Amino acid sequence: MSEQDAWVNWSGSVECRPASQPGAGTEEEVARVVRDAAAAGARVRVVGAGHSGTPLCATDGVLLSLDALAGIESHDANARTATIHAGTRLHALGDPLLDVGLGMENLGDIDRQALAGALGTGTHGTGRTLGNLSSQVEAVRFVDARGERVSVSRESDAETLRGLRVSLGALGVLTAVTLRLVPAYRLHEKITRAPIEACLEGLDAHVAGNRHFEFFWMPHNDVAEIKTLNPTDAPVDELVDRPYERVGWSPHIITSERDVKFFEMEYAIPAEHGPACFRAVRERMQARHGSVVWPVEYRTVAMDDAYLSPAFGRDTVTLSVHQDGTQPYREFFEDVEPIFHEFAGRPHWGKIHTLGAARLRGLYPRWDAFQKLRGQLDPESRFGNAHLEGLLGG
Repeated sequence: MSEQDAWVNWSGSVECRPASQPGAGTEEEVARVVRDAAAAGARVRVVGAGHSGTPLCATDGVLLSLDALAGIESHDANARTATIHAGTRLHALGDPLLDVGLGMENLGDIDRQALAGALGTGTHGTGRTLGNLSSQVEAVRFVDARGERVSVSRESDAETLRGLRVSLGALGVLTAVTLRLVPAYRLHEKITRAPIEACLEGLDAHVAGNRHFEFFWMPHNDVAEIKTLNPTDAPVDELVDRPYERVGWSPHIITSERDVKFFEMEYAIPAEHGPACFRAVRERMQARHGSVVWPVEYRTVAMDDAYLSPAFGRDTVTLSVHQDGTQPYREFFEDVEPIFHEFAGRPHWGKIHTLGAARLRGLYPRWDAFQKLRGQLDPESRFGNAHLEGLLGG
């Protein structure tokens, strides 16, 4: 196979050589790809923006792109919902929703991902009352392992939807998602810096007092960069001349630009253990990893009920460690990861970690329900790959 046939993810940490890389712009085209793969005994994985740091998309079978299956199919301003094609990039969604007076309840740190990939890996933003992106899902359409189109909603089958919302692409190919939305809103962003101990002393007040709160701990100077976002009626850019402060429409201000490539490990910790877990990570980094200058990110996520959501059944703090994309990261990550395990951490599905099915099973109360659903929807593991077999079992 020639060099140009290789597929590489965003950070360069994953590479594979699929047998074919078709695209699909309609549900019928998706169904045809799946039926053809089934007839050939081939597996199918779906790729979006390739922002996952784990081999979720890697395959030597069929790597299906949904880039052409993008855009808003329909919206209902009164019900505050919109049905969106699965390949839509999140950054391409904000302005069209604003045009009809709607917005997403929350977004993650970046908006480069495809909608289906962001939902399927449990991607989240920050805010103690705000769930991850999958918690906004009201209904989905997908193509199953037989190549048939299926629709599931909260009204028609709430339990199946709980499995589909965070599914790692293991249950079928999502083609469209109906999201619960909110009226379009503006946010006031404020960024300040403080010694890390001062930030931690006021942590409860920060979390409770802001719609969105997060901090980045800078290990080289032991300072926290604190970011808050709160709803405002102020006009856009009223505060543009003030340093570290601005007003904007939610899709323009929640996310950040991340142009430098990096490696990342993130774990979801029970919220009550978040500060202690952070302190343990900080202590280990100061003692053993003084050369790491990339920050540790601390965010909050409300509990939800998706079977494989890292925030299932518990209010959550997420802690992320990073390393520059040009630097070695494994020794650092492997030294820090056991701390997350000590605090019952669940790894972000799209970020680097070492856990497999044996350990993951004990972290998810509805693990068996997901496995049962997988057996029903994909009994031959048509949508599997080696990485998923390690995560979910054979």
